[in-house]
Amino acid sequence: MPLKTHPDEQPVLNLTAMLDVMFLLIIFFVLNTKFLDDERQINLQVPQVTDQNKLAGAAQQKTINVYRDGSITLDQASVTLPELTARLASARGQSKTLGVLVRGDGHGELQQVADVLNACKQAGVSDLAVSVRLTPMRK
Repeated sequence: MPLKTHPDEQPVLNLTAMLDVMFLLIIFFVLNTKFLDDERQINLQVPQVTDQNKLAGAAQQKTINVYRDGSITLDQASVTLPELTARLASARGQSKTLGVLVRGDGHGELQQVADVLNACKQAGVSDLAVSVRLTPMRK
């Protein structure tokens, strides 16, 4: 049996790949929290419904918010009803499959939401969805 004349080298653990992955994960989560901040700052309470089935979603290319005070935003830009109709008609001209999600304040007037839905109809948008929040069923 041969004798060792020199000591074995200690194994080296290379952490470079693990650190790269960790940095990428940190960047991913930081950027995702930045995108969510815009949605959290909206002061809008959507109506609630009780339903066990999932609601079918729209194409969600455009989002319209109708606030309690009557103000309207299209993709976070304030607009009036005539401007809304014109912008939706312009967007509809560019994309025939335009989808619109309407989010109305649950404590606001229904007439304001109806006016927005009418503006969407006048602009030729047929793919409409109204946002609601599901509540637990009462027995």
